[in-house]
Amino acid sequence: MDALTGLLEGPRARGAFMIRACFDPPWAVRVEDRAPLTVMLLVRGDAWLLPDRGEGIRLRAGDLAVARGPDPYTCADAPGTEPQALILPGGRCHHPDGRPLNGSMDLGVRTWGDRPDSGTVLLIGTYQMRGEIGGRLLDALPPLLPLGADVWECPLTPLLMEEVGRDAPGQEVVLDRLLDLLVIAALRAWFARPEAEPPAWYGALSDPVVGPVLRLLQDDPARAWTVAGLAEKAGVSRAALARRFTRLVGEPPMSYLTGWRLALAADRLRDTDDTLAALARQVGYGSAFALSVAFKRAYGVSPQEWRNRAAA
Repeated sequence: MDALTGLLEGPRARGAFMIRACFDPPWAVRVEDRAPLTVMLLVRGDAWLLPDRGEGIRLRAGDLAVARGPDPYTCADAPGTEPQALILPGGRCHHPDGRPLNGSMDLGVRTWGDRPDSGTVLLIGTYQMRGEIGGRLLDALPPLLPLGADVWECPLTPLLMEEVGRDAPGQEVVLDRLLDLLVIAALRAWFARPEAEPPAWYGALSDPVVGPVLRLLQDDPARAWTVAGLAEKAGVSRAALARRFTRLVGEPPMSYLTGWRLALAADRLRDTDDTLAALARQVGYGSAFALSVAFKRAYGVSPQEWRNRAAA
């Protein structure tokens, strides 16, 4: 499993909020939904993304931006335009003073704004939940990540424009998968840029010794790995692997494996009804008790509390 596959392999989009937003200047929308990840693709017109802290980003047709939550931001035609709408968690829309919009800006299936043929059109996809596996990669992203049309091409735009307004059986699943593809394409383009700062383990995947070891740990976390066993697989000494892995990844091999196992457990607690004993076997712990102790040490709550919170 490579790094980008690991981002969305477990916590893929499920019922993601996806919409086509259409505006005529002047317009501005304040976003306070605390979503872990939002992707905005500007199909037509110009727009600005304005964080509360830091410089704004100007988008032109064909540009894409990724907003990493939970910090709020404003999307507008120009800096200084007063927001006309406030986006809250769960896709709820209010006036800036808190009054519900009550559907006054609805324009049809997954279409929202002033009028369908407005001068500015944005495709917006929002992940509602943060996956613990993806967190290792998401933490490396800046709060606002722009990708200009001059540095990447998106063949998905026509298909997204067609599918976002379609009301057909299974349509949410189709849109979820398209959003996953869009995010993977965008992050792959971003991490290829010289200004990107990927996490240490991402860069280590290209190392001829540490890279294969990382893939072994990611692909088979339930195996009873040891540093000696991994070193044998890598064709180096135990001490050499430990030094090289720690230098490139930032933590020793067994520490990385523990974090990966617990991240997998956290996602499966949220996404499945498997018993704790079954989960323990899946992620490499000898018993439910051992997994529970390690999980609480890392996350501050028991596995059952984690599952209950996710369900709520």
